[in-house]
Order: sequence, then C-alpha cells, then structure tokens
Amino acid sequence: MLKKFFPDQHVKSVLDVAAEELRANNIKGIITDLDNTLVAWDEPSAPPRLIEWFERMRAAGIAITVVSNNNESRVRAFCEPLNIPYVSRARKPMRRAFKRAIRQMGLAKEDVVVIGDQLLTDIYGAKRLGARAILVVPVKSTDGWMTRINRKIERLLLSIMRKKGFIHWED
Repeated sequence: MLKKFFPDQHVKSVLDVAAEELRANNIKGIITDLDNTLVAWDEPSAPPRLIEWFERMRAAGIAITVVSNNNESRVRAFCEPLNIPYVSRARKPMRRAFKRAIRQMGLAKEDVVVIGDQLLTDIYGAKRLGARAILVVPVKSTDGWMTRINRKIERLLLSIMRKKGFIHWED
C-alpha cells in the first residue's frame, strides 16, 4: 500500500527537474501541481526563474499542463499569461483530471510525469493512474487549512517509509 504514495524521484524544487533528464527517460509531458509546487499558494504569478524553466521545457519539446485542486480563477490567472493549459478543481487524487491533461497533451500515461508537493494528492494520484511521479519540497511552509490536514498524514507516511528504509532524503 505504501508504494502508492512513494515518488519515483524527490527534488528540492521544480527548477531541479532537467529537460535533458526527462527526455532521456522518454518523458514528453509534465502534469504539474500549482500551489506550493510551482509557486507559493498565495503568490499570483510566476517569477522569472520559473518562466525560464517553462521555456527550457518547451524548447526541449516537453508539454506542460497544470492540474490543480484550486478554483478556476486562481489557476487561470497564473496559467493564461504563460500560455499554459490547465485543469482546475481537479479533485486530486482522482484520476479524471490527470486523464484529461494527458488527452489535452495528446500523450499516453507512460509519456508523462506528475510533479507535485503532496503525497496524498499529487503522488498518490499519479500512482493510481500508473504514471511516474516527482515529489518536490513545498515552496512555502504554510498551507491552506485542508492541506494542513494532509501534511499531518504525510508526515506519518514519510516517517513509516523512512523506518522501512524506503526513503533516504531529508524533509
């Protein structure tokens, strides 16, 4: 059961995900969470370093779609200026939004990686779908009220995984 929450990779920031490494692993698309994965949950727009990361991915031929549980106005306000497709109110970890994003990119689940900051929504959703997953350290240490509940459960899961020897990184 723990394997459904276990990411294929763990990085400190989405900026640490390299296009060359993704292409070497036959990844053609990224499904990424928005809040606390790309930017802080209360940050309205992308900083220059993140915009450059999006441009590097596009230049490498890697499609990107944002899949967020947040509302339409929040996700649209972030994605439209960057010309990034999105799915809002995704209800992750349910598979429906992930499948929609994969269809929008014209890819198969084997061709995508899901990047997110939460085990219970992003990583579990990716694993339920059968896709690869990268866990990032949250951009900001504060969260909305629902995410705070998830974080408590995540800490328990991470502790169990660490004790079983599944993970070797620090929080």
